[in-house]
Amino acid sequence: MATLRIRDAAELLGVGDDTVRCWIDSGALAAAQDASGRPVIEGEELAALAVEQARTRFGGAGSARNRFPGLVTHVVVDMVMARVQMQCGPFTVVALMSSEAVRELGLEPGSVAMASVTATTVAVETSAE
Repeated sequence: MATLRIRDAAELLGVGDDTVRCWIDSGALAAAQDASGRPVIEGEELAALAVEQARTRFGGAGSARNRFPGLVTHVVVDMVMARVQMQCGPFTVVALMSSEAVRELGLEPGSVAMASVTATTVAVETSAE
């Protein structure tokens, strides 16, 4: 079972180390100790919390499984189309949509939104070590 240190868990969830420690202290997140006595979190436990946090923040139901809560950081709108950039934890997501949709959703820098991603192909890469 993969385990993560608090710092790594916080980075993956897009929160601070202290937030992860608060979740551990409150019992919202279980932690164990590694061989050196440092707190670690099982990857499966962290994944379950990430899913629950996303549902709690945004609620609702839908068929898309790849949903990323985030903050709108940049919006470029022209007559027909718009480019919306979001920061979703450590990831930047860019969406191209109609200008009308941007206006209807009220998207502007600082807006909180959910990026729902679908794809016919997803490439997965790892670092060469």
